[in-house]
Amino acid sequence: MGSGASTGNRPRKSRLARGLAAGALGLGLLAPGLALAPAGPAQAADDDVTFTVGVLNEADSFNPFLGIEATSFEMWALMYDYLITYSMDDMAVEPSLATSWETSEDGLTWTFDITDEATWSDGEPLTAEDVAFTYNRVLDGGPERATWGSYLANVTSITAPDATTLVLELEKPSSSLPLLPIPIIPEHVWADVSEKDVKSYKNEPEGGEPVVGSGPFRLVDGSAGGSTIKFEANPDYWKGASHLDEVVFRVYKSEDPLVQALKKGEVDFADGISALQVRALEGEDSIIAQNGDSPGFDEIAFNVGAVDLKTGDPIGDGNPALLDADFRHALGYSIDNDQLIEKVYQGAGLPGSTIVPPAYQYHWAPEGEDAFSYDPEKAGELLDAAGYTEGGDGLRTMPDGSPIGTLRLIARAESPTSLDTMNFFKEWLGDIGIDSEVVSMESSKLTNVILDGDFDAFQWGWYVEPDPTSMLSYMTCDQRGNWSDSWYCSEEYDALYEEQLTETDPDARVEIVKEMQQLVFEDSPYLVTAYNTVGEAFRTDRFACLVQQPNPGGVWLFQYGVYNYLNMQPAADAGDCGGVADATEATSASEESGISTGAVVGIGLGVVVVAALGVVVALRRRGTAGDRE
Repeated sequence: MGSGASTGNRPRKSRLARGLAAGALGLGLLAPGLALAPAGPAQAADDDVTFTVGVLNEADSFNPFLGIEATSFEMWALMYDYLITYSMDDMAVEPSLATSWETSEDGLTWTFDITDEATWSDGEPLTAEDVAFTYNRVLDGGPERATWGSYLANVTSITAPDATTLVLELEKPSSSLPLLPIPIIPEHVWADVSEKDVKSYKNEPEGGEPVVGSGPFRLVDGSAGGSTIKFEANPDYWKGASHLDEVVFRVYKSEDPLVQALKKGEVDFADGISALQVRALEGEDSIIAQNGDSPGFDEIAFNVGAVDLKTGDPIGDGNPALLDADFRHALGYSIDNDQLIEKVYQGAGLPGSTIVPPAYQYHWAPEGEDAFSYDPEKAGELLDAAGYTEGGDGLRTMPDGSPIGTLRLIARAESPTSLDTMNFFKEWLGDIGIDSEVVSMESSKLTNVILDGDFDAFQWGWYVEPDPTSMLSYMTCDQRGNWSDSWYCSEEYDALYEEQLTETDPDARVEIVKEMQQLVFEDSPYLVTAYNTVGEAFRTDRFACLVQQPNPGGVWLFQYGVYNYLNMQPAADAGDCGGVADATEATSASEESGISTGAVVGIGLGVVVVAALGVVVALRRRGTAGDRE
């Protein structure tokens, strides 16, 4: 449910919702609030330094236990701190609130030293008790566990012996610790939010007071689903104040008005634009653009069996043919992924295969005849063998001779990539004797449709974290009705998932994760179409010192961490950026190194740069926080 150079946001399925591609240059509409807003420069009228970011997906919740859109995850990172952070170069885990950590010889006790320098924006100290409170909410269940529970698998006890010590006790060793990218919330605020109330707790500014957080910025204005969100800098931030005074997010309904706003100086940064728009910005004065490498994928997902989780009875109206893994897998040979990359993604991506991108050592891909290729004849042969033969009208039937009917292919209305992909898929299905129709709907509606089981297939995408635990968890039986969108359930897959959680031998774990990918590939709840990139652009006359993550070749915003929000500077004041290469210099370095995949264009550049596939936020999709209640 999201995508890269393409589709709409997820960490869930979301940020991957960057789906803007070929042919999507028609005029779009701003979100209603923006349509009425007067045009003007991104810089505030006074001398405050305001960084204005244009995005294509709204924040669905400021409650870090509910939101699923990548935009929400980005904003949480401005509001809150995390136990650890990530290197800008290679995404290695680095200290943050936890200044150091150690584990017992048997791997069952983890002890973290917590900084004594962090404070909440209302002046209260941030201590290990706040960290323990946050994590214990996750352990206790509810939406907190549904969103973040995979990171605390096998953890049985979380305590804070004192203000600067956090102790985790485990039932079994963990393969993913110290990876804990969970926003830390203030106990003195959230202690009054009950388990019942958390599902409706908005965590938004009230009475003119900002939301209490510990991060480098404070949320001072805006609401979930709104068209404009405003943050002001936290002058007392414990890691040092930002060079920015304000960060403003403006939501646009399509990329054309977003790009025009960038050209006019109404926004400083445009996020989620298509490869076509990146190319069109080449030669624009004072603008640099790129297709930043992103470890995400887009997929066509199927309804493989929605059920009532209490009774096990089927729900929804999914096509019965899609309950058959043989049927689904055969469809993989009907898809021309190379053509999708060329015509839908404008070359900004790679053909997809499995749910862990090739950026990671965990990646597995089928080889030889086992790999999907565009082979309609083979697809037909596999369907024949499975009993889905053609009738007198040229359309295939169920094994019992009844009509398959018309498959509904849902494309997300805000994503041209999604629509284009599904239009191609409809054509290819017709070539193998399967009738289908393309249906367009908003992502927020699609989320409800998925949870109700009232669908056949849809297009979306995911970001995948440096450690694949979260992505792997979305395919488990327990995630049906939560993060799962295909309703896939395999006891064999679940057993492997549990095994990899406690496998501390890195090489052995890699092999287990590869076996899991092979299972998903063969069962085909997803047909992975593309490994994508993210189109971004910003005004170099306004800001400098933005660094890619990973460096080189990665993205400038929507990273893991807030490095650029803290270290970017007004262009007039940037100098040499303290000796750190900024975006333009990094581009030149990448060009000289001969690395290649991310196209970067800018004033006087006109170059194509290749960069190693890297890592970004694991954010992903779906609709609104309420969709999961």
